[in-house]
Amino acid sequence: MNKDIHAQVVIIGAGPAGYSAAFRCADLGLDTVLIERYDKLGGVCLNVGCIPSKSLLHIAKVIKEAKDLSDIGVDFNNPLINIEKIRNWKNSIINKLTYGLSIMREKRKIRIIQGKAEFVTNNTIIINSLENNFIISFQYAIIATGSRARKISSVSDTDDRIWDSTDALLLKSIPSRFLIIGGGVIGLEMATIYSALGSKVDIVDRFGQFFPWIDKDIADTYIKAINKKFNLMLNTHIEIANITKKDILIKIFKENVEIDERSYDGLLIAIGRIPNIDFLGIEKIGIRLNNFGFIEVNNQLKTNISNIYAIGDVIGFPMLAHKGIHQGHIAAEIISGKKHYFEPKVIPSIAYTEPEIAWVGLNEIEAKKRNIDYEISIFPWNASGRALASNCSTGMTKLIFDKQSNQIIGGSIVGSNAGELIGEIGLAIEMGCDAEDIALTIHAHPTLYESIGLCAEVFQGTITDLINHKSIL
Repeated sequence: MNKDIHAQVVIIGAGPAGYSAAFRCADLGLDTVLIERYDKLGGVCLNVGCIPSKSLLHIAKVIKEAKDLSDIGVDFNNPLINIEKIRNWKNSIINKLTYGLSIMREKRKIRIIQGKAEFVTNNTIIINSLENNFIISFQYAIIATGSRARKISSVSDTDDRIWDSTDALLLKSIPSRFLIIGGGVIGLEMATIYSALGSKVDIVDRFGQFFPWIDKDIADTYIKAINKKFNLMLNTHIEIANITKKDILIKIFKENVEIDERSYDGLLIAIGRIPNIDFLGIEKIGIRLNNFGFIEVNNQLKTNISNIYAIGDVIGFPMLAHKGIHQGHIAAEIISGKKHYFEPKVIPSIAYTEPEIAWVGLNEIEAKKRNIDYEISIFPWNASGRALASNCSTGMTKLIFDKQSNQIIGGSIVGSNAGELIGEIGLAIEMGCDAEDIALTIHAHPTLYESIGLCAEVFQGTITDLINHKSIL
């Protein structure tokens, strides 16, 4: 049976981008229908991504800190891992947050329909639901269907020991020998979790440069910190030689030359993500894609069809929940009649590893490409009282300034809680702060975030916590 529904706004996908758009639409008085193929709100991020990974990363961090304390005279017994109890705790966090979203949706009187959506015309969608087929006519639509893990065509995923990130976060088991294909954020976060839980982890990555979107000095600091935890092999690829009940036999190639053969109990494929758009029927109505296969939008998040918007992962990099949430708000506000635009100066990125890596704005490579006359400023954490007192002195804070204006244009941090510290740098760039603004802002002492102020003092030539190379003697 078909049921006909009319809505001012229909939103496809209830991840962070989609539910944020729906909630903002409702708050602005728009009649809103939210379509979600799964039975819970929150999308990948809340259910099988950001939130469960951070809960497991918290456990990994505590285990690591407890081990580190043994070097300074505080010994604990080796941790006993109750995988079922950890899994239940992780799931309880997810359930609490999804329940909260469900309550907020009900309070806003947003209708939700579970099923897959497919465009029929520029103003009509059909939804294949478990109970009924719905035909929704709409004034505006927002596509927020997110992304999924990219697969390797030559690697079969039928064996339950070959995982994607969703499988890894289900915490099915703790492989004693674990291979991760892909040295990006997801691969490194999973390596952090499983190495702390007891796996011997190898990471292979085809690229010759680690994390090409961060500067080499930041990357080198991170690699130095993780060398004893897991093995990172760059410019490397693998072939599965044999799969038996006992293990997975892998051939390892460096620069196309076989260098080793190893056996593993588990294998994770973490080579990136692709947009969920193949089931939407967007080709029927002529929605344009860019050269990378993402939906093309303008600075108001409109597709080439003026009443259809797209937000979040489906429109490309960076594929981050906080980007999608912000875009959801902007799209809703534009539909309501506000003349808003999605034009952020910067979007922060974080790898929630141990130590964390966080970056925002331009790096040195990008500054060179733009022919900016820049200067870097670094404060090493081994000169930070709080870092030393907190046993986390392997780290650094780095700022990049435009030498002509003295304005901050980028920054990176590697170290404990870097993701919490990067916010000040992002705000400084958005506000157009120069080095003096940051240096003359009194930062609490002793803290990790004061390294940002001290970095600005290095640039200013006013630093006293380090040898001042700019001072005139």
